[in-house]
Amino acid sequence: MKATGIVRRIDDLGRVVIPKEIRRTQRIRMGDPLEIFTSPEGEVIFKKYSPIGELSSFAGEYAEVLFKIANLPIVVTDRDHIVAVGGLPKKDFIDKRVSNTLEQIMESRRIYTNGSENDAVVTLCDGCERTVGAVAPIINQGDVIGSVVFVAPSANVHPNETDVKLISVAAAFLAKQMEE
Repeated sequence: MKATGIVRRIDDLGRVVIPKEIRRTQRIRMGDPLEIFTSPEGEVIFKKYSPIGELSSFAGEYAEVLFKIANLPIVVTDRDHIVAVGGLPKKDFIDKRVSNTLEQIMESRRIYTNGSENDAVVTLCDGCERTVGAVAPIINQGDVIGSVVFVAPSANVHPNETDVKLISVAAAFLAKQMEE
């Protein structure tokens, strides 16, 4: 755990303000759910709650099936990190933070494809060279909770209509699983 040197007091309603700089660097937005953990040493730890992370095992199996049937390398993300992988080395991608551009694509709530040569190359995650071929946001109860991403083998590989439909179905299916 890393000390920040920031001290905050709890108000009379039991609230504490998380400083703006920490919210920005940790990508915590107004309304984001936080999980609260305690340790035997008296620590209280706030962690961003990832609803799609609860389905990471199931999402991983779904991604593997998509890869085996359609030969599409797939990753499933929550709003911040990669939570499941199909057709790519898991150790290279699981828990990596998604790129800022991919996060913006999710927030647009629309399906994205890298269809034109004028498009800027969208990388999958911070510190990796893999490019995004297509993205379908996972939307549950009106909130974007993650995405299903077709990972293109190179920037000049564009998804076809079937690829886009497959990831759209995967995103809708995972959203439906969150309802149950």
